[in-house]
Amino acid sequence: MYLCKQPSQEAMQNKSMEKIINESKQGTSLALAPKVENTKKLFIESYGCQMNFSDSEIVASILLKEGFNTTSKLEDADLVLVNTCSIRDKAEQTVRKRLEKYNAVKRTNPKMKVGVLGCMAERLKSKFLEEEKIVDLVVGPDAYTDLTNLVEEVEDGQNAVNVIL
Repeated sequence: MYLCKQPSQEAMQNKSMEKIINESKQGTSLALAPKVENTKKLFIESYGCQMNFSDSEIVASILLKEGFNTTSKLEDADLVLVNTCSIRDKAEQTVRKRLEKYNAVKRTNPKMKVGVLGCMAERLKSKFLEEEKIVDLVVGPDAYTDLTNLVEEVEDGQNAVNVIL
């Protein structure tokens, strides 16, 4: 485990909040109890501090209401999300490698949509969407409440982005 400093409301007032990052949890996929009537599958991985893991649970809960059950099997997913940290270069490189893996699976399942959440998404949105064209969805950490609309846009064949602070 190590500590990282990440901007927060307090940071805007010249304070920082330390967050503990547990290396053993990095890249674990979230699996919630399935809702029988849901037909779509969500695969979500988290990197970074405990807040990112908590945010992934919030995202999964929001999408549960939109018909998504979580899955721990990438190949079964209709929507793949990676919740990211931008504090360290190593974390960014790990996420980029995961995006390569997601897109390799996407080639065999073209209906699969891939998205990036969190502070890395916020910082690299134009790279992901316009330059590299490796994701369908980019959502900043303060835009999770807009996920329903963003996922609908992606399902309609458009790229979607919301990184408003």
